[in-house]
Amino acid sequence: MDREILKREQVITLIKDTFSAELVKELNLVKVSSPLVVLDGTGINDDLNGVERPVKFPIKCLEEKPAVVVHSLAKWKRMRLKELDVEVGRGIVTDMRALRPDEDYSPIHSIYVDQWDWEKHIEPEQRNLEFLKKTVSKIYNAIKHTEQIVHDHYKKIMTSLPEKITFIHAEELLQKYPGRTAKQRENEAAKEFGALFIIGIGGKLSDGCPHDGRAADYDDWSTKNDDGYNGLNGDIILWNPVLECAFEVSSMGIRVDKKALQHQLKEKDCEHRKSLLFHKQLLHGELPESIGGGIGQSRLCMFMLKGRHIGEVQVSIWPDRERAHAEEAGIHML
Repeated sequence: MDREILKREQVITLIKDTFSAELVKELNLVKVSSPLVVLDGTGINDDLNGVERPVKFPIKCLEEKPAVVVHSLAKWKRMRLKELDVEVGRGIVTDMRALRPDEDYSPIHSIYVDQWDWEKHIEPEQRNLEFLKKTVSKIYNAIKHTEQIVHDHYKKIMTSLPEKITFIHAEELLQKYPGRTAKQRENEAAKEFGALFIIGIGGKLSDGCPHDGRAADYDDWSTKNDDGYNGLNGDIILWNPVLECAFEVSSMGIRVDKKALQHQLKEKDCEHRKSLLFHKQLLHGELPESIGGGIGQSRLCMFMLKGRHIGEVQVSIWPDRERAHAEEAGIHML
């Protein structure tokens, strides 16, 4: 068993090294260092759906000022683009590590999160659907390339992704699969297309509900796009042939400008955030226009290795019942 786990660790390293290098090349990124914690009350931490609690603690040497472990670096990266004076057409990427203690355990969810967090400086004129799709396609090319490299090195690990990724708006999914929940719609579409990018996640659809939650202050899910729908963001979803379900590997999008931020803060009833550091900088025009997102490292490794549980590719804390169920199913966690 130890040899099997060691071999799995070698494949994980191959996946991470290959994809990271390909992502840097496809999107013209440079790798940078990033924080595990940020000061509370700055608006820098990612609010996810707006209800998840961060890990919080006082810092003795800063007069007990509270700090929080990051959920992700969605807003920190945009500030970093400015601080590093990154030119248009270039971006940054970092190995983000986070804790999300409110995450519900499942075969694909853990309280420990690891992802490639990236952000790219763009022109205001590039805040459109065509540019979003081109960027998504480049990321998908990196995923496809990695899948092929893994197969070339380990012939027993078969490829399963289609040649191209399909683009579809969340409203189109709603109309295509009436009477289904959002997750059921994702499953149906992922099974049909193999790989898809669902556009416009966070804004309300014609049924009065968003496809999924999204914070108000990073992705732009409200601006009307070239197809007549709202949103310049979305999720990359793959069909997982092992779990036989839709499998999200990335959340990303063109970021809010001043107009979109004001609109989305109002819609989410959190206009009080305008007084926070990040939001003030954005509203005063001090931050660059950007596109960015996170790509799950453990998620991608799990997909490539045809794993049945995310604990097979990352070390985390699991309830006894979760470990027992895994062992009964012949799943050996790290």
